[in-house]
This record gives sequence, structure tokens and C-alpha cells, in this order.
Amino acid sequence: MRRRTFLGGLSASALATGTASLSFGQVAAKRLTMPPLLDATSSGQVRLEAQKGRTAFVGSSRADTWGFNQPFLGPTLRMSTGRATQVDVLNSLDEEISVHWHGLLVPGTVDGGPHQTVAPATTWSPELELTQPAATAWYHSHIHGATARQVQMGLAGVLQIDDGQDDARGLPSQYGVDDLTLVLQDRRFSRRGEIDLSLTMPDRMMGFLGDTILVNGQVGTMAVVPKGLVRLRLLNGSNARIYTLALSDGRPMHLVATDSGYLDKPTRLSKLRLSPGERFEVLVDFSDARDVTLTSEHNPNTGMMGGMMGGRRQQSGRFSVLPFTVDPTLPTRITRQPDDLGGSRPNGDAANAIWRRLSLDMPMGMGMMLGRSDRRFSINGDAFAMGRINFRVTQGTIERWTVNADMMMHPFHVHGVKFQVLSENGRAPQRQNTGWKDTVLVNGSVDLLIRFDQPAPANAPFMYHCHILEHEDGGMMGQFIVG
Repeated sequence: MRRRTFLGGLSASALATGTASLSFGQVAAKRLTMPPLLDATSSGQVRLEAQKGRTAFVGSSRADTWGFNQPFLGPTLRMSTGRATQVDVLNSLDEEISVHWHGLLVPGTVDGGPHQTVAPATTWSPELELTQPAATAWYHSHIHGATARQVQMGLAGVLQIDDGQDDARGLPSQYGVDDLTLVLQDRRFSRRGEIDLSLTMPDRMMGFLGDTILVNGQVGTMAVVPKGLVRLRLLNGSNARIYTLALSDGRPMHLVATDSGYLDKPTRLSKLRLSPGERFEVLVDFSDARDVTLTSEHNPNTGMMGGMMGGRRQQSGRFSVLPFTVDPTLPTRITRQPDDLGGSRPNGDAANAIWRRLSLDMPMGMGMMLGRSDRRFSINGDAFAMGRINFRVTQGTIERWTVNADMMMHPFHVHGVKFQVLSENGRAPQRQNTGWKDTVLVNGSVDLLIRFDQPAPANAPFMYHCHILEHEDGGMMGQFIVG
């Protein structure tokens, strides 16, 4: 079954559900706030507590939520590269969680995958020895079968790997002023304002799509920025929604960093596609003092099926993600684009690399339509099993992975590594994918070049999986050991 056949069949089932249409219209009336900054660059210590909370998203009603150190989501963690950070994670919830450090190059024993669970009323205390370049990473729960729900409830946050050189690079670096952390998510809410965690069959098949956009866990906000260059650290923390971002007046974004670190020099983009799990850092010039809105096209996975998804009729055109307004009284620190970022673009040689082929497989036929448990998501035909190691990699070796996805787009993430995108569908990678990555959107086929430097034993293997969380929970995940 190919992509058009699959999506056409799903469209017919979506029509039958008859649920309400999507609406992204929101009036920005509140000032966006940043997640609290927990800076461990001096202390080398971080304490996180997974806890219950109540959060008002829409109207005056409060929803049951989870978060780290607060009611919903978690603080921005800042850790130094070149030193160890001691982390204590206390689980004050009623079910087990984990904390995966998405983007950190650390051994499997502290990676926080589904084998490293934190039981209620217990504390997990990994030491994170960071030696990788500066980058924007993130952290989130990774319990197999419950990742989607736990992230929906709020168990996620941003992690900055810092080398103290941003001023020398000429980059905006004042947290919350000209250096903005933006966690993009979508949710659905009940009439009482509670987070709607119910899943339709199309939600399970295509991934959860909400009808309300949240930025840093807030609805209907605007960002206030100085009259100069502003840095946006963009994280797609949604379960399944793919954003195609642009600015409403057509002004460019200058890409300065991808998932795993800085580029050598800025890259000018008119739009930026951001799939679940990816992070990009861009510079936007507000020196003209004009207000502008960050917008997105609708999820391309649903556009491929004629504009229907989950019974909700998708609007055409673009929708607002976050309006920006300029406050000229704010301090303007940076007015000129940097020429040299001090980073790099990978340029590896795949000639002698071991070649591994992976197929991201969807359920097919009536088993798909009826939600049959024996027609599960899988990779190379194998649905994830906690007790099965899919393969072993020799530490220090380089492999070439060809990852195929025939039926729809899938964001693909590999734990414990960074990689080079060699090609997409046999052509040179898109400009946004020419830096170091750990997550990439597979739209057909991608070739990746990966070096495996971090060890991962059999009791703490690394994962590779689709980052549409409903697909991951449904079995589109595998695991490997490195030794």
C-alpha cells in the first residue's frame, strides 16, 4: 500500500467521525513568558521534580496538568559543556516516568530511555558528562506505551548546552529578551478547559493533532522583542504536528544552529519546516520596529489526504503561531548578523561505512481501519519489544543508514548520536538539514551518516524511532547496543 492509497482510505474514515472543525483563530492579549531558567553552569547541579498541577489554558477553568518543578512543562535547563552536571529527578506522580535527554551525547546508562524508569516516590540521579558543542536540546518522559500521554500532560522542557562563547559569536544571548525559547505544541481542550487526551482512530494512525496552539504552555500570547536582532530557539514539542514556519511579512529567518550545534555561518531561509523533536535556532531582524507574526502552514501529513484529518476539516492557508511586537525601550544588544558562528557542517565519507536499511512501517488494510492490535507500527516489520535488541554496533564505528517511509512523513530520531544527512530522496539535503542533526523528517527516503561514540549496554540500549509519539508508543521503535 502506497501513500496515496493509505491516506485516501484514512480520509474516508475521518469523514465518518463527524467531529468539529479546527479553529486556530486566537486574539493575542497577553505577553508571552519564558520558562524559568535553571542555570547549572556554576553549580553543576540540577533538581527536577515531576509533579501534579492545575493550569488555566483557555477561559478561567483550570486543567489537571503535570510538570517539572511547576504545574506544566519544565524549566529551561542550562548546562556547561566540558564538565559534569549532577541531576536528581524526583517522581512525585502516581505512575512511573523517565527523563530522556533528547540531543545529549551521553552513555545509554544515563540516556533516560524506557529502560530507565523512575518509580513513584523515588529519585533517579544520573551524572551527565557533557563534551559536545553548544546546542539546544530538550528533555521529556519516554515510557514505552505512555510517552504520548505523559508529554501531553506536560513532562517536557528545553535544555541548553552552553560553552560561554555566544557573546564572542555576536549572537543574542539575554534570556527572555533577545534570546527567546519557544516550545511549540498543540492541544485539544474539553468544554471544561481540561486537556482532551481522547484519541480517534485517525489520531492513533496519523498522530494526535490539536486545535489550539500553545507556545511555552500558553495560549493567545504575543512576544515582546527589542528593536534589533532576536534569536528564536524553536522546539517542536508537539506529538505529531509538523510546522512550516514563516514570517507574515515575508522577512527572512537566518538559521544559525540545528539540533546538534552551530553552523559555520548563517543560512537565509524564507520558511522552515519543523517536525516533532527537531530544534532550530534562527535570527530575526526587528530593527524596522514593525510588528510581525510567526505563522505556519497546516500539517503536511493531513494536506496529502485532501484536507481531512481526524474528522476535523483542516483550514487552507496559514495560521498564526506567535505574534511579535517591538518595544523600543528594551535594550538592543545585537544589530548585525554574525559572519562566523564557529560551528561546522558535516562532510563525512560514507564509502567504507556499514550500510543499514530501515523501513518505517504502517499498519495496512482493514487491520489499520479497525485498529487491529496484530497490525502494529513497526520498523523493518518488527514492532518494538522491550526484551529484544534489534542489532549491535561497534563503538567508534561509522554507519550509513537509509531510512524509508512510504505512506506519510515521519520524524526519525536516534538516541546517543548526532548525524549527517547525506541525501534526501537521492538529492542533496535541504539547506535546513546541512548541519548536525539527531532528528530528521523522512519524506520518502533519507541517507544518514552516523558515528557511534557513546556506549550503550544491553540493559540500557539506545532507541531509534519515529517521533510521532503515537507511532512510537504503537511500536515504530527499535533498540541497539553499542560496545
